Amino acid sequence: MTTMAADPLLAPDSTESPSDIRRHELAAFLRSRRERITPEQVGLVRGRRRRTPGLRREEVAQLSAVGVTWYTWLEQARDIQVSAQVLDALARALLLDPSERAHLFALAAAPDPAPGTECPTVTPALRTMLEQLDPIPACVQNSRYDVLAYNRTYARLLCDLDAVAPEDRNCLLLAFTHDDWRASIVDLPEVTRMMAAKFRASMAGHLAEPAWKALLHRLETRSPEFREVWGRHEVVDQRGRTKYIRNAQVGLLHVEHTNLWLGPSSGPRLVSYPPVDGETRSRLERLHRIAVDGDR
Repeated sequence: MTTMAADPLLAPDSTESPSDIRRHELAAFLRSRRERITPEQVGLVRGRRRRTPGLRREEVAQLSAVGVTWYTWLEQARDIQVSAQVLDALARALLLDPSERAHLFALAAAPDPAPGTECPTVTPALRTMLEQLDPIPACVQNSRYDVLAYNRTYARLLCDLDAVAPEDRNCLLLAFTHDDWRASIVDLPEVTRMMAAKFRASMAGHLAEPAWKALLHRLETRSPEFREVWGRHEVVDQRGRTKYIRNAQVGLLHVEHTNLWLGPSSGPRLVSYPPVDGETRSRLERLHRIAVDGDR
């Protein structure tokens, strides 16, 4: 059995309370689970200069759709509140088995809403499905609009998504702040208004969660347009519809926005954009070829 050297920043001392000790144990457990997972296990590409064993902190944050700073605080044993929903997302991102999942919730002193649950959300099989959907653009999103995984055509659909930092791959943030993404959206004011209304409806069940509050703060800070739309207090539910996308490389696309729910209706979903007509299909095929050539 391999033993890990104690981290002086995480090592408890005799003056710590039980809750302090539990936070240190939680931090050490998260770090150990992160370091044992290879990028390939969760569908990530291993870089040539990768020095971190296992996953990086920002990769765990991306996979579980929480803020990088907030996840770092968890591994530093900071005194912060952790909701059951966030623990569930972390358990899935770290590929915990049922025993490890139970241990995670016990260390956090939180009840598991679904004990015994198999944890992965974006499994290798789901990533394979995304690849096989090409040239139909497809991605996996959560109810906060974080993009958890995507295929090559989706990576070029609205902007060069690979060039966007993982912590910024959020459709709502991009729709209000990213110039290329915004230029691709036909009828931008209506689309952003509807996205904000869906986000408000989803956020009702997550009002106290740090990742949701952090995203709301970023949007309000960076976009006067968002602040104006958010102030209307509109709410709508998630539903598919046809839409037009103005792609910079292949032109106008007419697609059907579809959602395939991977869990409860407030949870993760597979979003795809099948073509409505033959011309759009041809253009998506061309976009896919451009994406493949660009990755070589």
